[in-house]
Amino acid sequence: MPEKVYAAWTDPEKIAQWFGPAQVKAGSVRAEIDLRVGGRYRISFEGGDGEYFQVDGVYREVTPNARIAFSWAWHTTPERESQVTVSLQPDGGGTLFTLQHEQFFDEAARDSHARGWSELFDRLEKHLA
Repeated sequence: MPEKVYAAWTDPEKIAQWFGPAQVKAGSVRAEIDLRVGGRYRISFEGGDGEYFQVDGVYREVTPNARIAFSWAWHTTPERESQVTVSLQPDGGGTLFTLQHEQFFDEAARDSHARGWSELFDRLEKHLA
């Protein structure tokens, strides 16, 4: 159901339960969400090796239970801002989930994010099960 997936992306307590790559340190995810067009978000976590990660951005579009679009920039490279769009549609008894991440700095950034998103989707799927 799109409502459940939407809540997983927009509720800070829910984000803390699934966000991050496979090796994220348990209990380290923190999220601050101002869910409105022009509102900001910040998500931080520690990797398994203790390295600190933080991503920030601004919401560009917020359509409850259907679509969220936002900028995306890591705190270590704020000048490398990219754009993410999450789209949700009812699909039988489930949800068709589409994520589009674009405007990468270079191919290496694109490829790195593709690996990270894949791991994150695995964690999201387990959270929603």
